[in-house]
Amino acid sequence: MSLKSQLNPEIPAETARVAQAAFPQGTALMHLRDDLGVLFSEEQFADLFPAKGQPAESPAVLAVVLVLQYWEGLSDRQAADAVRSRIDWKYVLGLELVDPGFDFSILSEFRDRLIAGKAEMRLFDRVLEAFKTRGLLKARGRQRTDSTRVIEAVRDRNRLELVGETLRLVLNTLAQLEPVWLKSVVPAEWHLRYARRFDALHLPKAQTARNQLAIQIGADGLQLLQQLARTEALEPYRTLACVQLLRKIWLQQYAIGVQTDPVTVSWRRGTELPAAHDLIVSPYDPEARYCVHNQTEWEGYQVHFTETCDENAALHILTHVETTPAPEPDVVAPNRIHAALKQRDLLPQEHLMDAGYVSADLLVKAPRDYGVDILGPITKDVSWQAPAQTGYDLSHFVVDWDARQVVCPRGQRSVKWQTATDLDKLDVIRVAFDRATCQACPAQAQCTRSQTQGRSMQLRPRPQHEAIQRTRTAQTTDEFIQRYNTRMGIEGTISQAVRAFDARRSRYSGLAKTHLQMVATAVAINLERFADYLMGLRPISTKQSAFAALAT
Repeated sequence: MSLKSQLNPEIPAETARVAQAAFPQGTALMHLRDDLGVLFSEEQFADLFPAKGQPAESPAVLAVVLVLQYWEGLSDRQAADAVRSRIDWKYVLGLELVDPGFDFSILSEFRDRLIAGKAEMRLFDRVLEAFKTRGLLKARGRQRTDSTRVIEAVRDRNRLELVGETLRLVLNTLAQLEPVWLKSVVPAEWHLRYARRFDALHLPKAQTARNQLAIQIGADGLQLLQQLARTEALEPYRTLACVQLLRKIWLQQYAIGVQTDPVTVSWRRGTELPAAHDLIVSPYDPEARYCVHNQTEWEGYQVHFTETCDENAALHILTHVETTPAPEPDVVAPNRIHAALKQRDLLPQEHLMDAGYVSADLLVKAPRDYGVDILGPITKDVSWQAPAQTGYDLSHFVVDWDARQVVCPRGQRSVKWQTATDLDKLDVIRVAFDRATCQACPAQAQCTRSQTQGRSMQLRPRPQHEAIQRTRTAQTTDEFIQRYNTRMGIEGTISQAVRAFDARRSRYSGLAKTHLQMVATAVAINLERFADYLMGLRPISTKQSAFAALAT
């Protein structure tokens, strides 16, 4: 489809008259249109459409509808109905009152075009540019970041449900593509075994019976893969996404004895499964992953929101959205966030983050590569000497970097200095003291519990080591705590995204579509805040219950 005429730069006179008569004080959407005018243009999305073909609905219109849809939590059908029936929607879109709108399926097609063209951030960036123009958004201020979970759109499944539904999905797909062949190769009992959805209500209750069913499903899936491999005419179907998924899930969930004849399958123990980052948890959303954090378990994704937090700012604006697989640790996100902010010319002078983001490498690289100072606590020293407070932890030792030695509190120097790489592939320095010297030291009990070796420790390279010690000292001060308290405001933003914009659960399957949802949600949050600003509304502190107020 080719492009259609863009969003009307002028609001039709009759639409404006009726809207102003119905809403004398205006609505949030009306204030946005009056101030921002036409938010998106056809040219922003021109590369997503062919030059020839049947004219498509204007992407400038669809982009606004997409944002409003997430703002008000509407389905595609409800959003299309709102375009036809809502006066304030017609006002912001610049439509005639009699405009019939469009079919709701166009919204799904538009989202697919945005994802295929990697253009979802264009929605976000355009709004930020509008804020920059009005002086509401500037670089080199203060920003804060935090993350929250996003639950996948499909229901959670245990391992038995996973393999059963995966094989059922493949059988249903092949039944549509090659029904005659499939009926000729599958045993009759398969029609009963895989006719209904696999869920806990219809699974055996006894663990022995469940294990037997798991083995049976594994053998059936392997048999189907072998049948596909033997039939030359079915070669195109071997590359079907569901067939490839079946093969991958079987390798993850079953130990397949390829050396035996016939080939056998056995149910893997939990400890034999791949790491959470690689383990598929649903055939209907292969990119969703399982994660547990602070005793909260979920399957799906994780979203990181970054916003401005300058003191006395007119409003706090979201500046970046990052969507990741659920098990990805927060510590890997800051570099991508800073790179994106640099591209937008929105790098902060100071970035507030919690301990999950802060690492020694970040404390060194953020100021060096981006000119960003990180304000956040780093993990405490976990050695047994540190909590005891009477022991000699790392802070009691002096590192002589030039001599490549460490001096202990008693004045003794280390005898070993070895560069290495730890299990996380980080550069480290392994240091050890002389065994005889440590065993003869009167402070041995405060330093090491080893009866056969001298004190040993592991350091990071000099820039990281000094950053760690500097941050650990600073984070105990009142000044640090007061400055860091500003970070807590991002919790309110996450609460707003979850409670008012339903960001807790993904509407769609797949990381790309979930990211589009999070981006559109962030745009909607920014526009709602800007609309409140235009109407003279300002953020208020957290509400206090009547009973809690009695204490004050």
